[in-house]
Amino acid sequence: MMDVLATKKLTAAVGAEVVEIDRDRLLHDPAVPDAVLEALEEHGVLLFREIGLDDEELVAFGRRLGALVARPGHPIPEITVITQGPDNHLAEYFKGNLQWHIDGAQDETPCKAGILSALVISSGDGGTEFASTYAAYDDLTEEEKERFTGLRVIHTLEATLRPVYPDPTPEQVADWRSRGPGKEHPLVWKHRSGRNSLVLGAHADRIVGMDAEEGHELLAELLRRATRPERVVRHDWAVGDVVLWDNTGVLHRVTDHNPASRRELHRVTVDGEEPIR
Repeated sequence: MMDVLATKKLTAAVGAEVVEIDRDRLLHDPAVPDAVLEALEEHGVLLFREIGLDDEELVAFGRRLGALVARPGHPIPEITVITQGPDNHLAEYFKGNLQWHIDGAQDETPCKAGILSALVISSGDGGTEFASTYAAYDDLTEEEKERFTGLRVIHTLEATLRPVYPDPTPEQVADWRSRGPGKEHPLVWKHRSGRNSLVLGAHADRIVGMDAEEGHELLAELLRRATRPERVVRHDWAVGDVVLWDNTGVLHRVTDHNPASRRELHRVTVDGEEPIR
């Protein structure tokens, strides 16, 4: 991989910056896709600083890594615009991004990876933080690994949004619940690669068969341990930055974001190929 991609670790636990690469190589070098996926497996998060991909280039880069999620009706179906602007019909749900989460936790097969590109950044805008759920599993004691392997967790949209809207309207609650009853997943994801990760996040609502309070305390404690400061990499955005993360083994969240800012990120999503098992 080093012959194709040069990387510089961002923290000891997670994240690396890809250095000495330009747009032409990123989009056309036939050796780059495999090298990027290998680096992503190793580091969890990859930063391409100020590489400046436009929407078409962002989609083209994403397609080099796998099939992309497309949403009919969007100007570019593969592009999701991330902004808190009043005209964005997803703005309410994006507020849940302030909580630690993986994308697609209510699905059988979460997306494989997310790619964000910064188009507009306002002064004082917050960053995005990432933490490895592979490392979270590896940090467990042997007794904990054995005990947690059999636990199953229900993940819901409502659990993600309730901290953001502590006094929701009946209409909001009905809308959240209309999007599905939640999805049951094992707490420990046994990946095809042989690695294990913890399936955690604000969407983790309750542990099946466990007292509700006890289950909430355990999930909160595991999330706290997984996102200790020394386990987190934070990226403060500049226009042109592109960040790629492994959604199957990395939590992420937005920090300190002012909803009134003009910040705008564009995202493409690499479709999932491995169910949580």
